[in-house]
Amino acid sequence: MADAAAAPVGAPSRTRGRAGVLTRLLRHRSGAVGLFLTTFFVVLAIAGPWIAPYDPAKPDYTLLTAGSQPGHWLGTDAFGRDTLSRVLAGARFSISIGLAATLLGALVGGAWGLWSGFAGGWVDSLSMRLVDVMLAFPGILLAIGLVTLTGPGVGPVILASGVFGIPVFARLTRASTLAVKERAFVEAAGALGAGGGRIMLRHLLPSVIAPVIVFATLRSGSTLLVASGLSFLGLGVQPPAPEWGGMLSDAQLYLSVQPLMAFSPGIAITLAVLGFNLLGDGLRDVLDPTVRT
Repeated sequence: MADAAAAPVGAPSRTRGRAGVLTRLLRHRSGAVGLFLTTFFVVLAIAGPWIAPYDPAKPDYTLLTAGSQPGHWLGTDAFGRDTLSRVLAGARFSISIGLAATLLGALVGGAWGLWSGFAGGWVDSLSMRLVDVMLAFPGILLAIGLVTLTGPGVGPVILASGVFGIPVFARLTRASTLAVKERAFVEAAGALGAGGGRIMLRHLLPSVIAPVIVFATLRSGSTLLVASGLSFLGLGVQPPAPEWGGMLSDAQLYLSVQPLMAFSPGIAITLAVLGFNLLGDGLRDVLDPTVRT
């Protein structure tokens, strides 16, 4: 009778647990702000090109570097293109590159760290020495070197920015794996004959995924800055495609004439990075059972 009563209680508890994470995140002040900003920019990345009032790549030579005015609330750039439209359309490039590069780094680095930590011994030692070699190079210089070898463009920027995060994700996942693999339930799975792949995927991965998600959220802001920096240097998304870093680069010569050319994409980058950082901080507190929000 006790078993019959316990069965229906266990199933909805998982649902309540998932809903509880979102509820606690919404109650977390900075986490709620980060969730709002991140959601806003993700939606903007999806809908930006469609809600832009003008074609972001179409020049208008009668409105070169025009200031704020009705119809062009953020003014125009050196080719007469509407700055607001370019900021809205540029969200697709900047946010998508940041998220895709972070996902690449998390998948490759996470799998690397999980395998290394589970294998242990000389395999783990050699693997971490390779990670140390990657960490010895400043991330932005490593990204610049990769883009220089592959050429500019969206794909190379995603690859370069993703490689920039692989060693950090590998170290984080390895540390979590080492802490979990000595627990009784993992040893029991091995004693019952479970293979290494099954143990990693069914037992270790669910236990180490939370810190990876938190760090990936925080890392998205840094990756967005790296991608924007590459475009600022002319190594990222190529004109006339709008991208926030490239827009900042184009605005350098016109700061005294049309400061909104620089302020608009600069504020967009700042708010997007702030949103990812606040969301990451909120998730860290919400997923940590020792912290009350």
